[in-house]
Amino acid sequence: MRSLFHFAYHVTDLDEARRFYGRILGCEEGRSTDTWVDFDFFGHQISLHLGKPFETTNTGKVGDHMVPMPHLGVILPLEDWNVLADRLKQADVDFVMPPLVRFKGEPGEQWTMFFRDPSGNPIEVKGFADFASVYAK
Repeated sequence: MRSLFHFAYHVTDLDEARRFYGRILGCEEGRSTDTWVDFDFFGHQISLHLGKPFETTNTGKVGDHMVPMPHLGVILPLEDWNVLADRLKQADVDFVMPPLVRFKGEPGEQWTMFFRDPSGNPIEVKGFADFASVYAK
């Protein structure tokens, strides 16, 4: 079975969201109205609606790091992850957790970074050299 993930959440400014998701993250814009806009978020659909973003707290413990919960995330091939990490650095995005490698030499070795969109929604992007290791124990 093939499926696409869909996630709808609030942002405070659609023009700011278009700039961030479209220009900085490189996501293609889809349909929109004056109250929402869709994006192709790395092969999945997100719908950004005007409203109050969900509340988050840094309560997710991963390794030695406390990360924002809840958060949206995506897993990319490592080469694409590196390109995006460089693009975010060049755009002076403020990282919650800067790009780094976790679980080095262990099952599930991954590169990760956390940042927030302009409305404060936390996003994690992971990079894997081999997608077969995503669920490795």
